[in-house]
Amino acid sequence: MNGKLRQQEVIKAFENFLSTPLETILQRHLNTQIPSALSLFYDVAANVPAYKAFLAEREINPATIQTLEEFQKLPAIAKQNYILRYPLADLCRNGQLQECDMIAASSGSSGKPTFWPRFFTDELQIATRFEQIFHDSFYTDTRRTLAVICFTLGTWVGGMFTTNCCRYLASKGYPITVITPGNNKEEILRVVQELGSGFEQVVLLGYPPFLKDVIDTGIARGMEWQQYQIKLVMAGEVFSEEWRSLVGERVGSRNPCYDFASLYGTADAGVLGNETPLSICIRRFLAENPDAARALFGESRLPTLVQYDPLTRFFEVQDGGLLFSGDNGIPLVRYDILDTGGIISYDAMLQFLAEWGFDAVAALQNESHNSEFNTPNSERAKRPATANSTQHSPRGIHQLPFVYVFGRSNFTVSYFGANIYPENVTVGLEQPVIQEWVTGKFVLQVKEDSDKNRFLSVVVELAVGVEGSEDQRLAIASSILSQLLRLNSEFANYVPAEYQTPQVTLAPMGDFEYFPIGVKHRYTRQ
Repeated sequence: MNGKLRQQEVIKAFENFLSTPLETILQRHLNTQIPSALSLFYDVAANVPAYKAFLAEREINPATIQTLEEFQKLPAIAKQNYILRYPLADLCRNGQLQECDMIAASSGSSGKPTFWPRFFTDELQIATRFEQIFHDSFYTDTRRTLAVICFTLGTWVGGMFTTNCCRYLASKGYPITVITPGNNKEEILRVVQELGSGFEQVVLLGYPPFLKDVIDTGIARGMEWQQYQIKLVMAGEVFSEEWRSLVGERVGSRNPCYDFASLYGTADAGVLGNETPLSICIRRFLAENPDAARALFGESRLPTLVQYDPLTRFFEVQDGGLLFSGDNGIPLVRYDILDTGGIISYDAMLQFLAEWGFDAVAALQNESHNSEFNTPNSERAKRPATANSTQHSPRGIHQLPFVYVFGRSNFTVSYFGANIYPENVTVGLEQPVIQEWVTGKFVLQVKEDSDKNRFLSVVVELAVGVEGSEDQRLAIASSILSQLLRLNSEFANYVPAEYQTPQVTLAPMGDFEYFPIGVKHRYTRQ
């Protein structure tokens, strides 16, 4: 594409982004008959050299794929059979890497970087996910907002991508000011304390355990987070609703459905879906009703639950794993990201909840009312409503489908035939009192004693300044056991009572063997 055409493409895309109300974007899928994934397939099959070769090797003629059913029989692509097999340029349209203007890197489980190019227009469609959060959850159209980027900066996808998307929202008219301390904890604390009082709310965007560390460090130094009206945008890890409640309490949150939002994002394709006030409301109900959660998800753990726009990211489920199709610098067709999970339509979700006696929309109306009126009338009156403002129905309710994500299936351990998930243990460490002793990190393993009897081992990292007593160790073991019995029916029914109590070991913060500093933590060992 020559420079003039590229310039026209950019101008048109940016004008569409700036002028199209959020509500209009989120309703488009309701009136679309042909899945966008089919159109994407034809485009990629014609214009991406690597995908042309991929289909040719399998003797697939793109012209024979006429229906969604035929599309769903196409072989899935993944890193091993596609991304790593072809030159980077061949994965891009027309074999032209230079048609992208940014490259991010992901290390993956192997530690070897994979490069993911993208163009400005790719970021605009992802910016809509951020607009959902800032408009529907944080009411940013009527609140002067400081967005503090706490994701790692550099080649990793989170920091730069998030920064760009937040700035696009400012261009659209949202009163957002962005600052980028990255994952420098001291700089984040300085930024919030010196700038935060000049805004009506402060949004921290980063990975959940890091944001909690920032908040806890601030509290230890006497910071009063409540005065800054803190909101959190997170990505990268599944966390429990107990964690959300705990962190919310520490920053003074009164409306967890409207003060938090988690992204389901990847370096491969940006943000695939995002938590909404409705999805959080539903997840909090399911956290309190494990039987309902098991009936819905089929497992004894609570996944990340988000909503997604099927026009920009088309999800499918194959053999318990998630596939998605979406446009990007490297367009992806039926891409297997190796996450386990599933999809639920909007109507099916509300019907399921009704059968369990829960009206999520009605429950959210109370939360919405409280959130809207957290800002004083005198402050709200100073600013005119934008085109995206809604005055009647609660924000955060859109007829978008849901996708739930457990993450990689190899992060579980098997004990007496029961699958035990890190998420079950996490809840045990987030109970009152115990949460003050620990960082939240642990290593879950199944070991054998000298007589070859198996036992469940949990090595727990102590918080700074905590030495760890025998009473604390026993209390932690008891808390983990009670949550395993409550949340995991396989554990409760498969594991003999005499083998159920985990053997807890307390380790100091930064322990070299289990919790080395600067290394991505793994919660299980085989």
